Amino acid sequence: MKMQFNRYRNLEKYKEDVLSLLLEKEAENNLPISIISNTDPSDTSEWLMSTITDEFGTIQLTALCTKPFNIVLSAPTDEYNSDCIKFLTDELSRINFAPPGVFAKTKLARDFTDNFLQNISKPMQQKKRILSMVLMRLDKLNAYEKALGSSRLLTEDDLSYVPLWEQAFCVDCHLPAFSLADNQERIKTRIDKNTHFIWVDKVPVAQAVHGRDTPNGAVITWVYTPPLFRGRGYATSVVAELSQSRLNNGKKFCCLFADANNPASRSIYRKLGYYDVDYYEQIEYV
Repeated sequence: MKMQFNRYRNLEKYKEDVLSLLLEKEAENNLPISIISNTDPSDTSEWLMSTITDEFGTIQLTALCTKPFNIVLSAPTDEYNSDCIKFLTDELSRINFAPPGVFAKTKLARDFTDNFLQNISKPMQQKKRILSMVLMRLDKLNAYEKALGSSRLLTEDDLSYVPLWEQAFCVDCHLPAFSLADNQERIKTRIDKNTHFIWVDKVPVAQAVHGRDTPNGAVITWVYTPPLFRGRGYATSVVAELSQSRLNNGKKFCCLFADANNPASRSIYRKLGYYDVDYYEQIEYV
């Protein structure tokens, strides 16, 4: 199959060409949809926005990288042509673009990594750090046993401890952590957006965040309970109330990424009505 690598310099043109395709699997493509739909189009000079098309101009693969974050890959179907992956990695090598890692469905992420590392000569980039995730989706909330306490929105007073919670979340999930100062500024922006829920049982005990949007969906992120308060249903309750509030506000579904190696957390979400959609991997080259 004859293929063409198309690199875009204009976000609006890229959005025009790929958004309708990504929306065919809106939940699965929530990350690239959110990035291209909610970013200032004047600040993309360091981005990689690209597609691989066949001889008929049909998109076979999309690739989006906003350094320092990983390249995000999406294929229209799970039965993609593996030659597209090798073609993409060869083109990235040709233009000297080396992403720090990849985020995609499991097979796609692994295929990209195998081909990408063959083109890299630096020893430091031959090692891999892998985070396996399951995308879970909620269309209707199940009845559940509510924990003691209640939810409320994030306030300025919470900025003394929430950045520490989110650093601990990154440690638990083997993710790169923000500095405390960066964490505080990033979290502060959520106050006016009403996207950050805190569960309180006399004291704050858990949190969940409406992290990003698609046209019909809300993505739940940063679900965290400090170790001292775990096992009491606080995370279940805060995720349930945040999810229901998004559905009440007109979203057709909520979704989240759960640790594929943590069956306990996935069982919590299943009780609420979340169900597995697909498996993903984030692979970082370190």
